[in-house]
Amino acid sequence: MKGVVLTAFEGPDALAVRELPEPAAKEDQVLIDVEWAGVTFADLLQTRGEYQSRPQLPFIPGWEVSGTVRADAGGFRAGDRVAAVSVTGGFARTVAVDAPMVFRLPENVDTRSGAALPLNYLTAHFALLRRGALRAGDVVLVHGAAGGVGSAACQVAAAYGARVIAVVSNEEKAELARSLGAHEVVAAGGFLDEVRTLTDGQGVDVVVDPVGGDRFLDSLRSLRRGVGRLLVLGFAGGGIPTVRVNRLLLTNTAVLGVGVAEYWRQDPQAARAQWHELLPLLKSGRLDPPISAVFPLEQAAAALRHLDERTALGRTLLIVRA
Repeated sequence: MKGVVLTAFEGPDALAVRELPEPAAKEDQVLIDVEWAGVTFADLLQTRGEYQSRPQLPFIPGWEVSGTVRADAGGFRAGDRVAAVSVTGGFARTVAVDAPMVFRLPENVDTRSGAALPLNYLTAHFALLRRGALRAGDVVLVHGAAGGVGSAACQVAAAYGARVIAVVSNEEKAELARSLGAHEVVAAGGFLDEVRTLTDGQGVDVVVDPVGGDRFLDSLRSLRRGVGRLLVLGFAGGGIPTVRVNRLLLTNTAVLGVGVAEYWRQDPQAARAQWHELLPLLKSGRLDPPISAVFPLEQAAAALRHLDERTALGRTLLIVRA
């Protein structure tokens, strides 16, 4: 089969297209003929050796895929249309995935959209509902609202009855955020003052932050006293910020880590339970990932460079089977 292999931890340029043996499904794994693969920030970090875990070289990147089940396994039937979190192996024509991380697609969701769903939407669900204890009526500030995790967080938060304030860097991204359900949009530069104005000085209940870096302190300052929760999903902005915990004490606010992969490792059935909770929103069309760029499998390196430029709107995909 054709696949894309990382040969060194030197970024996207170290990817090579090769003919590879097909994977053999182990017990409780599902063999998937891949039609589409999502291109994620986690994939980019893995190519540089900067992700929390470093698979042994050479390996096939690819965190999420969609396609059809090859043979009956793990409660699925041959031909079932599925999406899956593969962690590695997705940038290839066939992948074997642990059965709890495979999700049957509703009839109204095609495999193109399916490849953009599992990682980001399950991450947003875990962040907002499990870690952030989101309630209807909460005010949620979403950084990177036009990116993969941010766009999913906007849709999930709005679908659960929150008022969403999206943080973006330009008008094109602002238009996308509004289309995803954001009620207000603020510019990344000076977002704190705008948030205070929009909330009559009260601040927000929840901050979804996959960016970190220089925005972190103002995110803390934007929290509503007594109830505010800042959800840390990653550090796309570069540096890892630190917290002066006396600020948390004085404002009765909280900073919460959001490590969904660790959550799934501790409870392998958790992802499927999350998917079941999101199914009504998928079937109704409330959750519909924005896809702005599609590359052929052979151009996986270009797709990751496109993501690295930070100009991508919504999701970037690889088409694996035409």
